[in-house]
Amino acid sequence: MADQSKPQTSPEGIANPQRTLVAEAEVSGKGLMHGQDATLRMMPAPIDHGIVFERIDLDPPVRIPAQVEFAIDRDRRTAIRNGDAVIETIEHCMSALRGCGIDNVLLQLNGPEVPLGDGSADSFLAAIESVGIEAQDAPRHVLRITEPIVLHEDGAMLAAFPATGDEFHVLYELDYGSHGDRIPRQSFAFTLGTTEYSDEVASSRTFSLAEEAASLQEQGLCSHLSPADVLVIGEDGPIDNAWRFDNEPVRHKVLDLIGDLMLVGSPVCGHFVAKKSGHALNRRMCRAIREQAEEAERAKRAADGRTMDIRAIQQIMPHRYPMLLVDRVVEIDGNKRAVGVKNVTINEPFFSGHYPGTPIMPGVLIVEAMAQLGGLLLSQTLEHTGKIAVLLSLDRVKLRHPVTPGDQLILEAETIRASTRTASIRCKAHVGAREVAGAQIRFMMVDADQAHG
Repeated sequence: MADQSKPQTSPEGIANPQRTLVAEAEVSGKGLMHGQDATLRMMPAPIDHGIVFERIDLDPPVRIPAQVEFAIDRDRRTAIRNGDAVIETIEHCMSALRGCGIDNVLLQLNGPEVPLGDGSADSFLAAIESVGIEAQDAPRHVLRITEPIVLHEDGAMLAAFPATGDEFHVLYELDYGSHGDRIPRQSFAFTLGTTEYSDEVASSRTFSLAEEAASLQEQGLCSHLSPADVLVIGEDGPIDNAWRFDNEPVRHKVLDLIGDLMLVGSPVCGHFVAKKSGHALNRRMCRAIREQAEEAERAKRAADGRTMDIRAIQQIMPHRYPMLLVDRVVEIDGNKRAVGVKNVTINEPFFSGHYPGTPIMPGVLIVEAMAQLGGLLLSQTLEHTGKIAVLLSLDRVKLRHPVTPGDQLILEAETIRASTRTASIRCKAHVGAREVAGAQIRFMMVDADQAHG
């Protein structure tokens, strides 16, 4: 199979277009941990759809975007969740999608686990190859590493560095320490687009030491698998199996890393260096990359002049200390959308009583901060000149995670509708990649003189 990650041209002449499947493809088999029969339908999707899973066995079906904010902690695998709906072991499928350069696809699944196949990405690659890939008439959204990121965790390391153009390169060093007699120290370098993903990475299988496999089965996991189904490493090498590559374990680690990095939400370009990195550290890297990209975007907006500093905010808002809860507006798109920042410090007066020893920002003040950003957004509308937005009602309020000293609240406001008398705004608040609150807020427009009086 030709490496579909290499640059293509769309019918409209776009040099690096988004891509999707030509037709529906299907992969069936048992899940890794619980062994349930599973069928994954890979469906073509429109421009800017992204990679989205859907649990069709639930009523109603639940969609889960394959993005890091939906990722949850699981040992030895990558899983995502939306509400009570969970999908596990997505990394091999995600790796195949990246290896084939697919940006938009709907992945319908009839259970909680993606089919394992033989523990590699081969089954997904074969399904994609059976239907083909087509370029779409929109440019690909590529996220490039701009500054080095270095993460450490329990003796493991994962680093990202800027690359030239759209290159994606991985250098992985695998070190099993005291078990080096069974899995020798090994390294592998791979560059997507110049080396064939299908030949060098896709067929490498998940693996475990014999005692690790026994421990999982004692927990009631992987009981449907035998050493012939996956790579189980004993004292003399694979049990009832054989290596596909002399360094198959490290190649599979690269396969996993490629898949996990897709949780950023866009193809990532950069040079990655890894030592003993696993799924948990890979997810941390996704969050760090996302934060770097968001910071770069905020800097760009500031350079473009689409910002408000505290002095500009005070000219519009009647609020003052301690109730002015927006420190800076980093983006304003007319009266459509705004992004603001509230830096939460231990010096906030409300922390003295909420709560002593366990400071948590009151939920009502998070909502107030979102409402203030909404008011600033509405102030940009010409017909509201000389008026301010006063909170009228709240709907669909959700407080998802606590906010504590040292956090930076990223506030987002989007206009649903607005008139000269009332307006409705959809608001969210994030800390990093995690959504901490959301609400739909209705405002009444009043004269500024009346409000101050």
